[in-house]
Amino acid sequence: MSCIMIINGPNLNLLGKREPEIYGTTTLAEIRDSCQKLADERGVELEFLQSNHEGAIIDWIHEARERCDAILINPGAFTHTSVAIRDALSAFNGPKVECHLSNVHTREEFRHHSYISPVVNSIIIGAGWRGYPMGLNYLIDSLADKK
Repeated sequence: MSCIMIINGPNLNLLGKREPEIYGTTTLAEIRDSCQKLADERGVELEFLQSNHEGAIIDWIHEARERCDAILINPGAFTHTSVAIRDALSAFNGPKVECHLSNVHTREEFRHHSYISPVVNSIIIGAGWRGYPMGLNYLIDSLADKK
């Protein structure tokens, strides 16, 4: 059974409460439940994680090298600041998706640059919580194509 790791970065634990006009009212727990349902339906194992700490995210990406086949990551603000997360993702050989709830290109100028985008296979932005199942389906299909 394939394993997909979904990693959520800083402040995503506040989804549903923090700036709902930008991020919506869906909570991270609701996103996790939606992704788990999809993973169960499609026959893949899912690890769903969130941290406000860059080092924890890097450690999870390193651990994924040993036990997971694909990564979906919403790095939050680390998108625009973390060369370290970029380098960890670059060292992961499976398919990777970068996902953002809001359209970062319609927001503040500093959000327009991603250190993550050059090292992933696909980017989903501005689809709200629906970007997660979109990315998960993409990864599941990508893994199936390799078999």
